[in-house]
Amino acid sequence: MKASDQAVRVTCARIEEALGGNPAFEQIEPHFYIVRQGSAFVYIHVLPSESDHALVRFTAQLASEVQMTPDLALKLLRINARLRFGAFGFVRKHSCVTLSHTLLGGATLDRDELLLALRDLVRIADEYDDEIVEEAGGKRMQDLLHDSVMRVLADELRPTDGWERD
Repeated sequence: MKASDQAVRVTCARIEEALGGNPAFEQIEPHFYIVRQGSAFVYIHVLPSESDHALVRFTAQLASEVQMTPDLALKLLRINARLRFGAFGFVRKHSCVTLSHTLLGGATLDRDELLLALRDLVRIADEYDDEIVEEAGGKRMQDLLHDSVMRVLADELRPTDGWERD
C-alpha cells in the first residue's frame, strides 16, 4: 500500500469523525462528501497526493449559466482578496462560478482548521450564490438539482402502456 493511500484513509476517517453527526453532512461515495447549507452545496473530495499526504479539496458550484461580465469578475477578485479561506473561480465551459479551497490531509490534518475552513466556505457559498444569480443570471446548484428532480419525476409519472388518460 502506498503512503498516500494510507493518508487518504486517515483523512477520510478524520473528516467523518469531525462531521459525522451533522445532518448537513453526507458521504456520497468513498472519499467524496457533501455538506448542505441553505441553497448551497459544498463538496469535499479527498485525493491522494505526493509522498505520505492527501489533499482535502472543497468545491462549491455557486451558479451555472452565468453571464460573466468584467464588473462581476472584478467584484469576485476583490472579495477573493478578503477571504480567509477559499477563492472564487469561473469555469468557462459551463459558465459556472465556483468557490474552492484545498487543505493538506493525512496525519497533519487539524480538526479545527477543517471545521473553520468548512464553516467559512458554506457560509460564503450560501450568501454569494444568491447574489451572483441576482446580478449575473444563471441558476444556483439547488435550482439545478430541483430542475433535474422535476424532470425525472415528470418522466416517471408520464402515463405509458395504455394507461394514458384521454
